[in-house]
Amino acid sequence: MGKAMRLHWLLLGACGWVLLILMFVSKIISFRAVDDYGGQSWTVPGTKVVKPIPVSSPEKPAPKPSDKPSEAPTATDWQAVVDRRAELLSAVCKNSSFTNLTHVSISKFVLDRIFVCDKHKILFCQTPKVGNTQWKKVLIVLNGAFPNVEEIPEDIVHHHDKNGLPRLSSLTPQEITHRLNTYFKFFIVRDPFERLISAFKDKFVKNPRFEPWYKHDIAPAIIRKYRKSHRDSEHAASGLHFDDFVRYLGDVEGRQRMDRQFGEHIIHWVTYAELCAPCEIHYSVVGHHETLEQDAPHILKAAGIDQLVSYPAIPPGITRYNRTKVEQYFSGISKRDIRRLYARYQGDFHLFGYPSPDFLLN
Repeated sequence: MGKAMRLHWLLLGACGWVLLILMFVSKIISFRAVDDYGGQSWTVPGTKVVKPIPVSSPEKPAPKPSDKPSEAPTATDWQAVVDRRAELLSAVCKNSSFTNLTHVSISKFVLDRIFVCDKHKILFCQTPKVGNTQWKKVLIVLNGAFPNVEEIPEDIVHHHDKNGLPRLSSLTPQEITHRLNTYFKFFIVRDPFERLISAFKDKFVKNPRFEPWYKHDIAPAIIRKYRKSHRDSEHAASGLHFDDFVRYLGDVEGRQRMDRQFGEHIIHWVTYAELCAPCEIHYSVVGHHETLEQDAPHILKAAGIDQLVSYPAIPPGITRYNRTKVEQYFSGISKRDIRRLYARYQGDFHLFGYPSPDFLLN
């Protein structure tokens, strides 16, 4: 009887141990399952959690980066771009809807904008705020005044009595006609509204070359006529605002009298059509500031001077169109004033293939 009781208790104890072991194993499995499927991980406080490194699927290996850099467009490719620009310009010039915006006579004002390099039979029309300083340097080198662009002092570039660059207007009518018909001719454009922002910043905000007439003569005249609160001495003393500038540029009738008063200083914001008469003069190439990295070497090669001179180095990103900047400058300006401004520069947008700024107009 005692022996049977002892065996009974041994069996019960063994069963108890089995149950304890099973409970312990199930607990481990449940904790492991939670961790494997991304649930809560149990860690000691103060230790760093290190996430497991995901294993890439062998069926879909990660793509390898190309060993070759993206290739620059060939001369043939870029000639096709230049040809398309010329075709568009010709088509817009023939469109009677834009005649008032695109056609101007070849006046002395236009001829004053065109610089001459007789040695290499080149004509360059100046369109300010589009990197023209660098092209002037190229022509100065070609005319033999300096051996390379790096050695040209900045004050010489814009000193037309010292830089050795004759203007087309200095020649006789016969000499002018001959050069217009036979020389390589080019100019550069950029988005019209971004160019206006550049002109405003350069002449009325920074004024790096110290041209005091912009701040002391032109700005006060615009403020008196176009700033609604110009009688407030505090506002009047704060300098020209961009909305004043836009209101002035978009005024069809009132602006013309002021422009005659301002003289040639207006070249920094008049239209490309007014500067270079592209519907009357057949230019060999029209370059774009936004693609200057491709346009500059193409122009040098097309003009036959790529072995004689180099275009100065272009800082990274400087030619890229900046829509955010355009939106910021126009953010506080009325739709009416923006539409009036666009009406004036609409010809430039169409002639050179720039999309209309609908994000500002609508």
